[in-house]
Order: sequence, then C-alpha cells, then structure tokens
Amino acid sequence: MAQIELGPGDLLDRRGRLAQAGWARNEARRYSRAAIAASPLRIKEWDYYCVLAGDHGLAAVAADNGYMGLLSVVWFDFQARTYTTESVILPFPLGRMRMPESADAGDVVQDHPRLKLAFRHTPQGRRLSIDCPGFGKGRGLGAEIDLAQPAMDRMTIATPWKGAPKAFYYNQKINCLAASGTVTVGGEAHAFTPDRAFAVLDWGRGVWTYRNTWYWGSASGLVDAVPFGFNIGYGFGDTSAASENMVFYGGRAHKLDQVTFHLPDPSPTGTYDAAPWRFSSNDGRLEMTFEPVLDRVDLTDLKVLRSDTHQVFGRFSGTAVLDDGRRITFEGLQGFAEKVQNAW
Repeated sequence: MAQIELGPGDLLDRRGRLAQAGWARNEARRYSRAAIAASPLRIKEWDYYCVLAGDHGLAAVAADNGYMGLLSVVWFDFQARTYTTESVILPFPLGRMRMPESADAGDVVQDHPRLKLAFRHTPQGRRLSIDCPGFGKGRGLGAEIDLAQPAMDRMTIATPWKGAPKAFYYNQKINCLAASGTVTVGGEAHAFTPDRAFAVLDWGRGVWTYRNTWYWGSASGLVDAVPFGFNIGYGFGDTSAASENMVFYGGRAHKLDQVTFHLPDPSPTGTYDAAPWRFSSNDGRLEMTFEPVLDRVDLTDLKVLRSDTHQVFGRFSGTAVLDDGRRITFEGLQGFAEKVQNAW
C-alpha cells in the first residue's frame, strides 16, 4: 500500500476537491469551509475528546453536521461497567456553530442551557470546561481539565471517496495528552492526574458519502515512564494513498501500513465486551490483544438516518516496532476500539 506524505498547502482545490490524499505528522493542509463544493447539509465538522483515567473516563463532543448539531458528554465508571450520557440535538446549524478551521487555533465554545462546552487553547495545551446541571437525572456534572500538549507528532490524514469527487475526510488525531483536573459528578469530585490520565483529540472536517462502516482504535499512556500510544483504523473512504495507522513514542510518530481488527462474535445481547479482540499489522510491526471492559452502544434507526456504534473500552497488550527497529512491549494500556456503521 502506498503511504504518501502530505505536503503543505490548501486542503481543497478551486473545484472544491481534495488537492492531495495522504498522511502527515502535523496539520499539513489548510482547511476552509468556504472552499467546499458540496451542499452545506452534507458538511460535517467535529471536535471529540476522550479522557481515560483508570477507573473513570470522560468524553465530550461538539459537532456541526449540517442538518444536525450535537453537544454531548459521557461519564464512564469502568469499575461498575456503566456509562451515562447527556446529549443536546441542534436542528440545522449549517455552520452557525463556527467550528474552527484549524486544530491548532480557534476555540470551541457552545453555551446551551442544558450543556455548556468549551474547548480552549492554553499556552500549555488545551482546557476542557463542561457544565451540565441536569446530567444523570439531575445529579449534575462539571469538569475543568487541562491537557498538556508539548511539541509532539499527531496523525493527520486526507482521504477521498471513489466516485464522489466532492466528498473528503480530513482528520487529525492527537494522542498522549496528559490530563490534570477534576470532574464532579453528583457532588463527588474525581481527580484526574497526569501520571495516569490521558486524552485523545479526534478533530475532523469533511463531506462524507451516505453509507459507511469504519473501525477505529486508540490508546495513550506511559511505557517505562515514556508517553506511548497509537491510532489505528480503516474502512472510511479510499485509503489507497495512506492509512491512518501510527504508533507514538516519546512524542514522535512511527508510521504503520495496514492494521486488521479481528473482532470476536458479539455476545447474545449484541455487545462486543464478552471476549478478547486481536489486532495485527501486515508489516508485523503491531501485534496486540484487547481485553474489553465496557461496550458503549449507540443505536439510532430513523430509517433514512441510521447509526450503529459499538465503542468498546478496555486494555491493550502487545508489541510495537518503531521506525528504528526498537521493540516496545506494553501491557494493560487503557484505550478503546470501535466499529461504527452509519447511513446519514
């Protein structure tokens, strides 16, 4: 498989088509909403953060998907194997959410009576501020979390779709963001400390085709006191120019070719948290198993709009080979793997 590295420049050409397909270690391409040739109803822009801290986790998203906006926060209790979600649907935002055109500049600030979200840049990295008074049937949730982002590589990919020239997927995943702060749920404060709490940012902009199935896996943590993590995935668009598979070690990205998710059969209840998973790369540089703990299931079926999400949280163990041939062994690295089928 070709692995074309993106050069600098505009993401889209004058016709609104992807100027170059490929991958990068930074924000190589300039995204402009005004350059898109497709209908505003088809544009999708989102910032998603997931912070995992051992027994607990927090996820938050702000998304402008053209005909539907979404604000959402999820609190995970991995000991109890439960999760609680609070979401707000915004009809036809069509760009009014003013999502930033760069992952490195511009803040996301959404002030809704039910859910206030702010994702701001700071001199040290990023700050997540969340206020949801009605969370958990009135228990309430508040969060202030700082994410450290020193000079470090990320996964960037620009992907087209065959037969759909106006469609594209521009995505950045920033792993290994050490987290510090507090999440208060129902009056109980949970401290997140940077020795065990790490976040990933999923920053995406694009125009998708109607029906897609994708696989995504992500983990971040420490291996022998060195920041280590990975981003893996496939199935979304035409990835013949590059995959999104990367290992991160000490702030540097190590590019992989293709990684396959070997999923077990679902349980009788339809979840994927009853049996271990396996992952393998065609170049032999990433081999690992995954012990699931909790399957966050989100099924929406409105006939015309359908989404079937299984985001499974657990722990990864295995080996990764860096670009210089060094072999990194990791055990119990917290993260998630997901399978998503969408028609929307």
